[in-house]
Amino acid sequence: MEVVGTCGKGTLSSGETSNKPSITSIYDDVVVGFEKHAEIIMNKLIRGTKKQDVISIYGMPGLGKTTLAKKVYNNPSIVNYFDVKAWCSVSQAYDRRTLLVEIFKQATNDKIKIKEDDDVADMLRKVLIGKRYLIVLDDIWDVKAWEDLGICFPQGECGSRVMVTTRIEKVTKQLQHHSDPYSLNFLTSEESWELLEKKVFRGESCPPDLLEAGLQVSLHCKGLPLVVVLIAGIIAKREREASLWLEVANDLSSLALGEQSMKVIQSSYDHLEDHLKPCLLYMALFPEDHKIPVDHLLKLWMAEEFVLNAGTENMEKACRVCMTDLLNRSLIMVSGMRFYRDVEYCSLHDVVREFCLRKLTEDKYMQLAVPFNPYQHLHSMESRLCIYIHDDLVKQLDHSNYQLDKIPMLDFKETNSLEFIAHPKLNTWNNQYSNPFNLLVKLRFVRALDLMDVELPDSWGTAIQSLTELRYLALCVKQFELKWISHLNNLQTLQLKSSDEKLSLRAATLSEMTNLRHVKIDCFFMVLENNEQESSSTTMLENMKSFGTCDICLDNMNARPWWMFLNLEELGLNVKDVPEFPLFPIAEVHSHLHFLTLELPLIQLFELVGWERYCVFPSNLRHLDLATCFLTEEMVLNIARLKKLESLQLSMGFASMRYCWDVTNVEFAALKYLGLFFMQIEEWKASEESFPVLEKLVISGLPGFKEIKEIPPSFADILTLRRIELFDCTDSLGVSALNIKRTIEENTGCDSLQVFIQK
Repeated sequence: MEVVGTCGKGTLSSGETSNKPSITSIYDDVVVGFEKHAEIIMNKLIRGTKKQDVISIYGMPGLGKTTLAKKVYNNPSIVNYFDVKAWCSVSQAYDRRTLLVEIFKQATNDKIKIKEDDDVADMLRKVLIGKRYLIVLDDIWDVKAWEDLGICFPQGECGSRVMVTTRIEKVTKQLQHHSDPYSLNFLTSEESWELLEKKVFRGESCPPDLLEAGLQVSLHCKGLPLVVVLIAGIIAKREREASLWLEVANDLSSLALGEQSMKVIQSSYDHLEDHLKPCLLYMALFPEDHKIPVDHLLKLWMAEEFVLNAGTENMEKACRVCMTDLLNRSLIMVSGMRFYRDVEYCSLHDVVREFCLRKLTEDKYMQLAVPFNPYQHLHSMESRLCIYIHDDLVKQLDHSNYQLDKIPMLDFKETNSLEFIAHPKLNTWNNQYSNPFNLLVKLRFVRALDLMDVELPDSWGTAIQSLTELRYLALCVKQFELKWISHLNNLQTLQLKSSDEKLSLRAATLSEMTNLRHVKIDCFFMVLENNEQESSSTTMLENMKSFGTCDICLDNMNARPWWMFLNLEELGLNVKDVPEFPLFPIAEVHSHLHFLTLELPLIQLFELVGWERYCVFPSNLRHLDLATCFLTEEMVLNIARLKKLESLQLSMGFASMRYCWDVTNVEFAALKYLGLFFMQIEEWKASEESFPVLEKLVISGLPGFKEIKEIPPSFADILTLRRIELFDCTDSLGVSALNIKRTIEENTGCDSLQVFIQK
């Protein structure tokens, strides 16, 4: 699997590197035909002039320019050679400051915070001076991007490099410093077949009766990796019959390369089930190269009713199946993974996005229309007109006094049935335009609205009264009362950011919103009220799947409000006072709870001693993130009792016995990921039975605190262990990790463990 991340000068044993969410290419874990190209590019990066140089890779869309750049970027010899590495996607439309901020964050490992009025260009220049840096500018379209950014990359004789990918040969000549631009070739016929076979048969060999047809298919892909991958997604879903495969080959035979890409995407699109088509097209409304948060995307799909109506209990599962299907067909890409292997971000290849935008604008109204979904049950049976609310539209609305029928760009008579989509964190409403609520009152059919980045006036509660079809709502407000939106009976997702000093949510009011499925509230303090008078009349919110808040005050006298959510799957609590009661008195009640994030008050840490007797977790937890706690024997045993727990993250806590964490006689039976962040632990003891199936260990230290000096030697006996990552840790800890790697190699003869160390 190809990944891209950022790291400073460190030690890498092999394979991928990432202290950011990993980015995988459209080729997933299959990379074919790049060995020779990678060797040439690496020589350009490491050898040659000591002065700053620009290494350009160019070629048509779909050749794998970005994949090649990632392969080189993450090669161990490159990782160890450069002091600073950073990667950013430029694309046609870009914002200079945003890109500089992204590069600066990676160059400093996000340790230096940026203020709104900071001169980021100057800050970046100072950070890079005197260092050997590698900066990748992916997908440059114009030399102006280099003029905007390159001035911030200091000259010198450290051997620094800027690697650029572009589809325009003219741009590479304008950027040329010392090295000649590098043209990426097409795959050979042998490489095309190797890639097709690996993608279709997933490591197995092609059956003899399909071999000739398979070779014909790969030959007609004309060496374009994107076409090979997309064709593989099509034929992998068809019957394994040579005649069907030859039909695919014949369809490709007479097409030019540009037409071929679009033809293959069209074919992939045509083979999608009806409910998957709007899911894919919807993603094209996001900007080019945008990393789309999967959690938000799935909730938006639900709000827009794109996914097959599988019943309220299975809506999230149905969305995840759709996401997996689109990934398997290589129509969308993984852009970031969580530590427990879930897809966190996804994106569209720019050629796929171009196809989707063409498809969207084929509607007779020349707008971004999402095709009718036969599984929808609301509104008309016609295609729905869904418009992303962007700058040009807002300007026209402002100038026409928000009269929709006077806006030329809409060209649509039935304005009452318009359905607008406002994508998360991409709204551009700001103070230069009029109050956005003048527009909101016109959008009575809107289902998804994200105003998280818009500072709303106090009158927002009145303006939102007419939006009764809302299913997804994200707000940033100074004051909030749940009763202001309690009439939104269709609301499924509520995200709220508030500066209210003490926000109060009454459980009885919350229970009126029976369709709520996902609630996330960030505020200074939130008080959940559930007094005895209300308790008897409070409805159980059986549809609620996730509930989270950053700061919460709990009333010790009353039942926990999340007891209203019997089918809760995810719960996040940042508790501001030391609880004097168990959070889960009857752990079996929340049998569906799989993900729990719990942060206790750091300032009262030493008052938490003894609280672990209350800390009995729901037994079906798979992911536990626990911050600020004492790892007493009782607490550790409570965690070890979770027989399905796959990932455990501990941060800002203490080992209770003289900074020694002894789990020699404790077994974490299903644990695959263990993260220890800023833990006050000096000595760590474990046996080979303690973590029998562990795959990944991450430790991050905090200078000046008690730090782990050694990973238990028994980790060399964990057969499943594949990766150790150490950040800002003691030298002795790094030595112990490398000793474990060496022992595994000596015992097994395999280089199966990757060790990544960053200071």
